Amino acid sequence: MVSGWEDGLEPRYWIREDGSRIAYRSLGGRSPTVVFLGGFSSDMTGTKATYLDAWCRERGQAYLRFDYQGHGASSGQFVDGTIGTWRDDALAVIEGCTEGSLIPVGSSMGAWIMLLVAGALPGRVDGLVGLAAAPDFTEELVWRRLPATSRAELMGTGVIHVPSEYDVEGCPISLALIEEGREHLLLDTSIAVECPVRLLHGADDSDVPWEISWRLLEALISPDVTLELVKGGDHRLSTPADLARLTRILDELLEVRS
Repeated sequence: MVSGWEDGLEPRYWIREDGSRIAYRSLGGRSPTVVFLGGFSSDMTGTKATYLDAWCRERGQAYLRFDYQGHGASSGQFVDGTIGTWRDDALAVIEGCTEGSLIPVGSSMGAWIMLLVAGALPGRVDGLVGLAAAPDFTEELVWRRLPATSRAELMGTGVIHVPSEYDVEGCPISLALIEEGREHLLLDTSIAVECPVRLLHGADDSDVPWEISWRLLEALISPDVTLELVKGGDHRLSTPADLARLTRILDELLEVRS
């Protein structure tokens, strides 16, 4: 269990049927519930997640943030996770801890999970916000970039570690993550999401090229999709100006809904 929470309180847990413990924090308030879905190896104590907590608290907006299995305060090992597992974590805690309409906000991998959630709960999602969206990243940004020697090692051992600026020991990538991820690829299909979608991407993102968000814009069937590129913006999109952009987008979505 993590410590050092911003309000001194430990997270609560949603227990899945298989016994997995999904750590979460929630705020009651007006509908729709803003749901933050973090990125690959991130947790709900990050800058964007905590900023949205404070913003929703101030305006009386319902809010939910959580950790996927193998992330943060949740149970499980990171290397054992897959896109389907993390999608099911999201669905379990959303269905168990919220009611009514939702506006999911997905960061990086979280935007992929957000799209899968929207596909599973189409009647509840009023809008989507993708930050440095990384749908299909296991195929587009991991597998296709691996040299032949690394692919062979992954096929043989089941796990490799790839260099990462976020982990000095390298980020573990499992063969299961790659293979199971292929069951959820979206970018080469028509994505049956009809609600408003707002995409924000840094033009200087070195982890997820902004062209991924452009491909997502084209794949979505919704007629109400916009992509905002941030000059000089990086992958994190966590500067004060970036956070102000995020809440401006949420304000606009919430105003349209009302």
